[in-house]
Amino acid sequence: MSLFKCPKWIRSPRVFLMGANISGSVVDRDGGGSPLKPRLGDIPESCAALVLAKLDPPEICKLARVNRSFHGASSADFIWESKLPSSYKFIVEEVLRDTTLLNLQKKELYAKLCRPNPFDADTKEIWLDKNTGGVCLSISTMALTIIGIDDRRYWTRISTEESRYPTVAYLQQIWWFEVDGEVKFRFPAGTYSLFFRLQLGKSSKRLGRRVCNSEHIHGWEIKPVRFRLTTSDGQSGESQCYLDNPGSWVLYKVGDFVVKNRNALMNIKFSLTQIDCTHTKGGLCIDAALIYPTNVAKDCS
Repeated sequence: MSLFKCPKWIRSPRVFLMGANISGSVVDRDGGGSPLKPRLGDIPESCAALVLAKLDPPEICKLARVNRSFHGASSADFIWESKLPSSYKFIVEEVLRDTTLLNLQKKELYAKLCRPNPFDADTKEIWLDKNTGGVCLSISTMALTIIGIDDRRYWTRISTEESRYPTVAYLQQIWWFEVDGEVKFRFPAGTYSLFFRLQLGKSSKRLGRRVCNSEHIHGWEIKPVRFRLTTSDGQSGESQCYLDNPGSWVLYKVGDFVVKNRNALMNIKFSLTQIDCTHTKGGLCIDAALIYPTNVAKDCS
């Protein structure tokens, strides 16, 4: 049997989300005989923590500003450990390789993981979606296999402020266009979407304004590019589309995959190709491949 039980009027988080005015049963009377109603300031920290545990991270942070009780309760480890992904120890120990992070309070660890965290010699990044705690990954062109990337007749790496990374890969022209990637990761259970972030044209700044050079754009209207995704547990997906919207970064969806076993290490292979050698194609910037939980991806694409 629990040694402490919260009063009925403070068990539902809905009470607090609707405002600070709480109605409830009369629990006492003052010296003049007037009824006293419970106030937010009367809530024990332990009860406030139980309420906060049922909320999403942004709601927890909002209620932490209500009073001292909620502010203190908002740092409870059991609250934030429930918001961390099930694979957070794998992320800390085997991906980031920084076990000192496990010494942080869970709230501080959550905040740290919500920021972009580079790994694999800064060629990839991992972060948590701050609203849901979902795991997101980014794989730069330095971690992709690009046919002809070392031949400056075809490809160059250009500096940019429009990427998570210092450079993006720029295609001047080529006959055989192929980009392949692979990542092994222990994802929490759920459905995920994989994208390529691409732009037709080469953007830069001139007199403080963004401009896009489109002189090399050609060939993409003749045949569509093909996207392919496969996973180590037998899932696969294919799609194709014509590249469009010169001067704008676009997330092109490769496909979805489902993780059922949260403890399994999944190997994901993906590609972007246009290998019709009857014509050249060029004028394309490749930034990165990205993996989002599908519910998060809806807000990103």
